[in-house]
Amino acid sequence: MVTATKINEAAVQSATNTGKDDGPVFMVNFLRFKERAEYDDPAQGAPCPGREAYFERYVPAFRNIAASEGINVFFVSNVQSILVAPEGELWDVVGIVEYPSFAAFRRITECAAYYADALPHRNAALENWRLIKTSKMVS
Repeated sequence: MVTATKINEAAVQSATNTGKDDGPVFMVNFLRFKERAEYDDPAQGAPCPGREAYFERYVPAFRNIAASEGINVFFVSNVQSILVAPEGELWDVVGIVEYPSFAAFRRITECAAYYADALPHRNAALENWRLIKTSKMVS
């Protein structure tokens, strides 16, 4: 299984250039947690399970930083079974976060407060991650 836990700057630039940025985007997250959160600096957090570091440390910090951007946590669910996926690709949680625009996503994830207050918890918590930019299809 290929693992990834960091946002790829080239992919962000490509996503910025893909489509119009005048409407909401839905960022789909597939999350796999570490058994134990691993902090680069022990002062950033006491030992705990990865799921706890994510939901009790990362999520509150993220919400605090994103409060002025009008984000909406659209959907969060525990994964029960994976029916179609490459062998060994396992996920704990699926989450969808609605941003008013991709520019809003970038402002949040590129600001100094995110790097200082939220990112250390996300990095400590996640074993694997997928982040997919989507837009709502008109029916």
